[in-house]
Amino acid sequence: MEKYNSIWDMYQKKGMSRRSFIKACTAMAAMLGIAPSMLSEVVEAAEKRLPVVVWLHGHECTGCSEAFIRSGAPMASDVVLNMIALEYDDTLAAASGQPFEEHLQEIIKAYDGQYILAVEGAVPVLADSGYCMVGGHAFVNQLKEAAAHCAAIINYGSCSAWGGIQAARPNPTQSTGVPNIIGDKPIINVPGCPPIPEVMTGVIAHYAMFGKLPPVDNEGRPKQFFGNRLHDTCYRRPFFDAGLFAEDFNDKGAKAGWCLYKLGCRGPETYSSCGNLRWWNGLSYPVQSGASCIGCTNKNFWDEDPLYERIPDVPGISSLGLGNIDTVGGIALGAMAVGIAGHAATSAIQKKKRDAAEAKKSSERKDG
Repeated sequence: MEKYNSIWDMYQKKGMSRRSFIKACTAMAAMLGIAPSMLSEVVEAAEKRLPVVVWLHGHECTGCSEAFIRSGAPMASDVVLNMIALEYDDTLAAASGQPFEEHLQEIIKAYDGQYILAVEGAVPVLADSGYCMVGGHAFVNQLKEAAAHCAAIINYGSCSAWGGIQAARPNPTQSTGVPNIIGDKPIINVPGCPPIPEVMTGVIAHYAMFGKLPPVDNEGRPKQFFGNRLHDTCYRRPFFDAGLFAEDFNDKGAKAGWCLYKLGCRGPETYSSCGNLRWWNGLSYPVQSGASCIGCTNKNFWDEDPLYERIPDVPGISSLGLGNIDTVGGIALGAMAVGIAGHAATSAIQKKKRDAAEAKKSSERKDG
């Protein structure tokens, strides 16, 4: 397969016009939520050399890779074949064995300090434990070597970001997240079990476009995808505000789409794009399918059991003096009743004033 130095180089070698290239850049900017005023920067970035990516796999189920290849905008095939130079990924690669491991060493030397290191899976910290061996070597050693020569690290999934289910108690493999092993490199965390496909491709596409990682929050997550709570974008939110909750997964409330908070939904404390991006090209997400959110983007979510019992409090409810979740509906209805009564009283006063004004005008016309 022919290799391309940049996206623009690919268009030229395929005989495609500059106009088509600009259209593609415009579409990419729209998919990434980039303002039209920054189109010139997107075009400039697309003319630069494709970023080299090394993708390592640690203690995992490969669910993040399964999610990645299902991205629809941008498509994973476009990202892998046209936007980045994926030089090592033992799951997606056709090559294997000793020659492939030697290729990894060649890439590390040839692109020292230039490549992006993508990591999927937790890290068993004991090098001599025999857990998670890659090419006859402990994964923790492979990670340290690759991280020492990379430009930045993208942690795909809750396992590489926080430790994941491998780190759940009693954690016999002593697994942990990459940030607890590597502390001297720029790191961006893309948690989820697995993450939303378009979030995964969106992060690497941002780097391909601008040559830098996107802005992150205080936990190292990209703000553009983890800036809102699922609770704030959930289509069931109006039922929460009205105090209408399903008490059982099979009751009438659940079938009518009422809020699942009392069934353990972690939406009020979980930051993710599930409520707006959703899954499989916007088709659905767990809450829409009738399952409560388990907070899979959160640290230690696997140990916050039982997963189907309500969390003690909703951030923001008690602090605002609104009581608890059992009274929020009553408070909302009471506030609405007060508002309706106030509106009715104001309307009556305004009507009385209008009537008086009309009577005065009528009297003045008669006197004239």
